[in-house]
Amino acid sequence: MPSEAAPAVRRPFYRHLYFQVLIAIALGALIGHFWPTFGESLKPLGDGFIKLVKMVIAPVIFLTIVTGIAGMRDLGSVGRVAAKAFAYFLVFSTLALIVGLIIANLVRPGDGLNIDPASLNAGAVEQYAAAAHESTIVGFLMGVIPDTLVSAFSTGNILQVLFVSILFGLALALVGERGQPVLDLFETLSLAVFKLVAIVMKAAPIGAFGAFAFTIGAYGIASIANLAALIVTFYVTAIIFVVGVLGLVGIANGFNILKLIRYLKEELLLVLGTSSSEAALPSLIAKMERAGAAKSVVGLVVPTGYSFNLDGTNIYMTMAALFIAQALNIDLTIWQQITLLLVAMLSSKGAAGITGAGFITLAATLSVVPDVPVAGMALILGIDRFMSECRALTNFIGNAVATLVVARWENALDRDALKAALDGKPQPVAAAPNPAAGPGDDLVLADD
Repeated sequence: MPSEAAPAVRRPFYRHLYFQVLIAIALGALIGHFWPTFGESLKPLGDGFIKLVKMVIAPVIFLTIVTGIAGMRDLGSVGRVAAKAFAYFLVFSTLALIVGLIIANLVRPGDGLNIDPASLNAGAVEQYAAAAHESTIVGFLMGVIPDTLVSAFSTGNILQVLFVSILFGLALALVGERGQPVLDLFETLSLAVFKLVAIVMKAAPIGAFGAFAFTIGAYGIASIANLAALIVTFYVTAIIFVVGVLGLVGIANGFNILKLIRYLKEELLLVLGTSSSEAALPSLIAKMERAGAAKSVVGLVVPTGYSFNLDGTNIYMTMAALFIAQALNIDLTIWQQITLLLVAMLSSKGAAGITGAGFITLAATLSVVPDVPVAGMALILGIDRFMSECRALTNFIGNAVATLVVARWENALDRDALKAALDGKPQPVAAAPNPAAGPGDDLVLADD
């Protein structure tokens, strides 16, 4: 009679990363509120953790994409996956813009502020307006091509790393059997790199603590009171988009959005604490593979989505633009609003690769409607940090959904693995697509 498998031993709740990050965020908020000067001084903790994560993003993307593409027998599927991904990005990024536009017109959070345009501090947003003026489509496209093969990794530009990785993966695949030793080396190297990610993620609570203490200490909870209507409207709109729109997408593709959010809770708390979706990019790649999405699909969709699938940023841009117009008592015609929407569709692409991306793209969007002064961005400069968390969270969830949907379209989604992952059921090590995620890992890569 075969022996029954031993029941999985569940770790104590305090050893789970999501609990540690949650406690760190709460402590950071308390420190920032009661000792703001000390809270501001903790900024290097958050910055240091973000730098650690960015250090491993390039090799994670490179190894994931190269091994995924080189392992494909049908190279035509690479173009097919990319085409489906971009079609998804275009549809849902546009939908996010429309949702933000509709709700901003219905709720009108800027009404009643009656701000005099002459009182605006144009100097406060001058750097963002200048950066927006310098941004062009040609410049963006040229920026995707690195100066050298290795400079993409030294600069950490996600799109450049993606570009080099796809080309190298295709080249390695075309070499055929003679390239197998290199592919084997990269597969083995992936084990070490993902273990490095696991080590780095040990510092996540420290990074979240420092980043949140700085945010509350520098800006203060009281600073959001006057603009609470915009913040609440933005958060509620993002929730409607995620639960409503992406929830329906999940149902149509065989998964529950709330279960997906629960599955990604460690990463979401990390994004909340650091205000950066990049902090959880390596973990998202690992978890999507663990949830049954093929490595080749994950490697293409996740990094590309970080620049082209910015649902939260799109909602923010249309809502912020209309808020400024309403606060200044400027009535925009429907055609002006449509123009804003169309420009936002273009200006948001590639925003993830730019520091201060949300403000820069907003400045570029406002510049096409002269009736709304770019200086009006000064109204929301003080609360932008508090809305950046919501932008990052929405972007992150949107990319997770996009990955599963494109994988399903490609018949590259293991439904049993997805169901097991979303139900929180332990899986054998052999079932995990990412070999770095063993059952004993006390990290974001491990099962709960």
